[in-house]
Amino acid sequence: MMQIQYIFELIGTLAFAISGALAGDERQKHDWFGITFIAFITAIGGGTLRDLFLGSYPLVWFKDMYIVYTIFAGILLTGLFYKQFSKLKTTLMLFDTLGIALFTIVGLEKAQSLGANNFISVMMGMFTAVMGGVIRDTMINKTPTIFVQEIYATACIAGGIIYIILDDFGLDRNINFLISGSLIAVIRIIAFKFNLSLPKFYK
Repeated sequence: MMQIQYIFELIGTLAFAISGALAGDERQKHDWFGITFIAFITAIGGGTLRDLFLGSYPLVWFKDMYIVYTIFAGILLTGLFYKQFSKLKTTLMLFDTLGIALFTIVGLEKAQSLGANNFISVMMGMFTAVMGGVIRDTMINKTPTIFVQEIYATACIAGGIIYIILDDFGLDRNINFLISGSLIAVIRIIAFKFNLSLPKFYK
């Protein structure tokens, strides 16, 4: 389980680094340092806050340089293929979706490994997935996606709940990881395509 979890964590880190680099350049036309900073915050923000809340030290990217290398790889890929990425209107959404799908389950598993109950584990999974994007959007003067009319964090919670249920039924964790992560991605993509949203708090 740890092997596939680690692979997905690196893939999610790469996806978030790319989405951070794309979002930063799209909004403010930052230089390489600015883009690098935003990409790092996007990729590690949620996981860092999760580890702080759970009291897990050292922070995961402090002790694993492959995470840092993966972020740099995402920034470099974005720089090399920026024209190709920018031609696709939904590129940022797709990379962000891949990131939240993978990081939700990674964060949930991390919380479980530290003894958190199911509710806290699902919340920490969602937190891991969305908080990097929240910090990123705030830094570039954009209303965070989690606060607008989009099914975003809700998709993460749904995927986390499904993961817990399937795990209780004894499903192989690697398969569960794929099913639950895919569910998050599918919910997010369908909601984006058809402009679906949750009911407003107040009309």
